[in-house]
Amino acid sequence: MKPVLLDTGVIVALLDRSERFHRRCVDAIATIEAPLITCEAVIAESCYLLRKFKGAPEAVMANVSAGIFQVPFNLTSGAQAVQRLLRRYHDLKIDLADACLIALGEEFVTGDILTLDRDFLIYRWGRHHAFRPLIPLN
Repeated sequence: MKPVLLDTGVIVALLDRSERFHRRCVDAIATIEAPLITCEAVIAESCYLLRKFKGAPEAVMANVSAGIFQVPFNLTSGAQAVQRLLRRYHDLKIDLADACLIALGEEFVTGDILTLDRDFLIYRWGRHHAFRPLIPLN
């Protein structure tokens, strides 16, 4: 089964009930049977953004520990690919987490992504493959 990429905004929305996309993210996650894969940059961003919510960063790490959020990306071996993507999308002000997710999509040959970031409508994996957001971005 092909994995699904997991972005920061979805993790934050899952744990912050006041987030306007909370319900949409909860519903989307409930339908996913494939493994959820992400990178350490996404986990770090999520923990940082959720730091004011008691227990939320710990919940993120509990999901990593339980294997619900899998982190197979290795920045050391993926550094050249990430560097290439940072250069390619510099004009879009791409961040490290997005570049790592694109590289992860290339590595696992998947464009299925749980994201709230409209930039993934522009980004391409494998040079020309469009991402397929599994949460409506409207």
